[in-house]
Amino acid sequence: MQLFVGLGCRRGCPVETLAGLLEHTLKAHDLPLAAVAGLASIDLKQHEPGLQQLARQLNVPLLFFSVPQLAAFEQQLSHRSTVSYQHSGCYGVAESAALALAEHFAGTAQLCVTRTLLRDASLALATSPGFDR
Repeated sequence: MQLFVGLGCRRGCPVETLAGLLEHTLKAHDLPLAAVAGLASIDLKQHEPGLQQLARQLNVPLLFFSVPQLAAFEQQLSHRSTVSYQHSGCYGVAESAALALAEHFAGTAQLCVTRTLLRDASLALATSPGFDR
């Protein structure tokens, strides 16, 4: 199984918060860190050092998607955040980004872990049935 990680965060969110959220989420769902195939977020976050550092630490690609690209997954979201929409134009950055990343690499996507929150960050995990990198 390959895992595609979608991340949302407030400006300046440290890599320790993002890494802690990822580790906590993987442990809670008995998923291996080695299965992480990539990270994604909204293009508004492309200059966030924490996201860049986490991708380097994990040695995985980090992709950014535009609001219209993320909006395509709105019907698959487990939660629609009006706060997220007010700040980004997207109802769910983490879930949408995870789904967009899985679809980008594998052609199909489904959420396997819905939005998880920790302090200034959110995370969701998607997979693609039958995809093996």
